[in-house]
Formats: sequence, structure tokens, C-alpha cells
Amino acid sequence: MNNTPITIIGNLTKDPEIRFTPTGDAVARIDVAVTPRYFDKTTNTWVDGETAFWPVTVWRTQAEHVAESLEKGMRVIVTGTVKADRWKSPEGEERYRLAITADEVGPSLMWATATVAKATRAALNTPPDDPWATATKTPPTGAGSDRPANRSTDKAGPPRKSTPSKATAGKSTSKPRAAESAGAGQSDEPPF
Repeated sequence: MNNTPITIIGNLTKDPEIRFTPTGDAVARIDVAVTPRYFDKTTNTWVDGETAFWPVTVWRTQAEHVAESLEKGMRVIVTGTVKADRWKSPEGEERYRLAITADEVGPSLMWATATVAKATRAALNTPPDDPWATATKTPPTGAGSDRPANRSTDKAGPPRKSTPSKATAGKSTSKPRAAESAGAGQSDEPPF
């Protein structure tokens, strides 16, 4: 099948609408307004171009995530394939429009921040007999989490004291993790 890939960046014109098919699959509809901008050298200003409104269809688990996470006015990035929707109007006229079936949808971080929370397997409709659905993972540490970035308390046994290595002994550093990562090499996190 010869699909036409597309990526758009724009603002949601309304809150996502979610429905469920008779088989139980979630389907969400979002509308994205895309306005190109260009710099007009004659007036030395930025000028808005013609706004295009794209209807986007999102399927299954991602549709539920979109409905829970996004709302009107948010700037989003959508990648997917373009398709032509064709139908007859009540008057019998042939109509069509271009629409996008989304592969991925996410917030744009150009002028906003986002906190990502990974969906659990239970939330992804995992069958009850799946032994991996109940497995737990150690929560993240460091920047952006509620837990401290002290890895020595994450391992089994009593907490270890942090001692400076020969390379860092007596030296002051403006990066608190620099001494830890330069020491015994115990940290698997980047030094930023």
C-alpha cells in the first residue's frame, strides 16, 4: 500500500473526542490548526500564512492517552499518514476531505514543558494471566523525580557512606554529582 507520510505541528482547536468501537477499540478525534509563518523582509515583521485545519484520528491505547493528556489550545506534534475521506452529503453531493491517521501524537515542547508518566501494563489492558503485568520496577531517581539521586541507598543492604576518591579529595566542585561519578564509577546516570 502506498501511504503518504506527514508530520504536522499545530494547536488543538478543541478537546479530544473519544469513542469506542463495537469491538471495544478506542478511537479519538482531534483537530489541529496549522498556521505557517514567514518573515516579510519588506515590513521587517513575521506574517501568518493561511491556516489549515487537519482532522486527526488516533486509535486504541494511544487514543485513550491522547484523551487523558491533551486539551484545547495545546501545541502538538502529529505524525501519520494522509488519507482522503469521501462521503455523500444529505443532498447527494460527493464530498471529500484530507485527514490524518496518526502513528504518534505528543505535546510540542517549543513553548511548554511536559511531565511524562509511562503507562503501566495494567492500564494497557493486559490480560489477567500475564505474570509480567504485576512486575514492579524501581522508580526513577534524580532530576524530575521525588526520590533523591543517591544511588547508594537503592541497593540491598545498609546505606554506604560516600567517600571522596583520590582524584577528588580536597577539591571543591560546583557539580555535586561530579565527585560521585569521578569516584568509584557507581552511577549509571549522566552527570547533568
